[in-house]
Amino acid sequence: MPSKKLSIAATAVLALFVSTALITSAAQTESVLRSFNSIGIGGYYPYGSLISDSSGNLYGTTSWGGTGQCTDDTGSAIGCGTVFELTPAVGGSWTEKVLYSFPGTGQNGDEPEASLIFDASGNLYGTTYYGGLYGDGVVFELSPRAGGEWTETVLHSFGQNGTDGALPCAGLVFDAAGNLYGTTNGGGAYYYWGTVFELTPHAGGEWTETILHSFNDAGTDGWYPLAGLVIDSAGNLYGTTYNGGVNYYEGTVFELTPTAGGEWTETVIHSFDNNGTDGNNPFASLTLDSAGNLYGTTIFGGAENNSGAGTVFELTPGTGGNWTETILRSFNGSTIGGRFPRAGVILDASGNLYGTTTEGGTAGFGTVFELTPKAGGGFTEKLLHSFGANARDGKDSLGGLLMDSSGNLYGTTYEGGAYTYGAVFKIKP
Repeated sequence: MPSKKLSIAATAVLALFVSTALITSAAQTESVLRSFNSIGIGGYYPYGSLISDSSGNLYGTTSWGGTGQCTDDTGSAIGCGTVFELTPAVGGSWTEKVLYSFPGTGQNGDEPEASLIFDASGNLYGTTYYGGLYGDGVVFELSPRAGGEWTETVLHSFGQNGTDGALPCAGLVFDAAGNLYGTTNGGGAYYYWGTVFELTPHAGGEWTETILHSFNDAGTDGWYPLAGLVIDSAGNLYGTTYNGGVNYYEGTVFELTPTAGGEWTETVIHSFDNNGTDGNNPFASLTLDSAGNLYGTTIFGGAENNSGAGTVFELTPGTGGNWTETILRSFNGSTIGGRFPRAGVILDASGNLYGTTTEGGTAGFGTVFELTPKAGGGFTEKLLHSFGANARDGKDSLGGLLMDSSGNLYGTTYEGGAYTYGAVFKIKP
């Protein structure tokens, strides 16, 4: 995977229930809406998930490409990444517009790897992994202007100075007051292990950053958060760390709770365990349902006889702050099933879960799957699509899925497509 980021391969006993997932195939129609190309001013290699507006337009980022002046380790020009929009047209086609190319100069960021979010005024917010005043990434805002142009504003430049975070590779979340929250997978008070941060807006367009938590590899805390956060109605934040916890390397799920006086208390609510049943090393953010249950994935681990190819898990809150984990699916990389889910799962109104895997499926390049709850417990897995079914199909989906009101699923693949530099796909039920 030609990224400047670290490779995923480099780096409490709970009531566990391993459901035997019946894998079936389902008739779905996949179409590639956009194939990215390294030639020209468009972007390529999309990491993150898509978002949509009320008109059905899709928005996302590419980590490379555009008109910027960035180069790779060999000195080859690769661009600094883009923000793009896909607009549906008559006849089922889609039109792409590059809203912003990161220039790679001055205080601007470069290499956006995460999904975007909107505010109520239609402004877009996101992060870049590199760039900014200190080279350690930024939080940016894109504001629409008359004539279809967009203006970028850097809200914060991260700097690995012994306090601030560095290298954000995940997206952001708003609270009800308009504050932004996110994670960095480096920096903090312990320098290397990452942070949770808050950005607070002020009159005149200024934003103030506060570090809510610095992760530490000493003790049982998590470290290396690679995913963004979710927020509940009480203002508590939940996230994952790729490493750390009771078992040090296996990762955690954590909760940050605001307290009187503006302080925040972190609690590790689950430490993953490479014990032949539990998952380990979560790469993705969580999904929160209306009952307060959390759903997520681990890229490794699971039932021992399933080769440790990752899991889908649920965490259920109990009395006294305790949480119970249930393994909903252990992947095994069989011919029909996928393996190594890097992205999280989304939830529909019927309680079905949808996600992607980076490998496996009939062609070996990953899958889109659905998990449907069964009466009496357990889940049935449906294979909705195997990537790489033809030469133009996408491969290696690193981002999560987006569902529209008609039940169509949208996502990105990091590679594949007509030019091998990634694709945007749609799956119609």
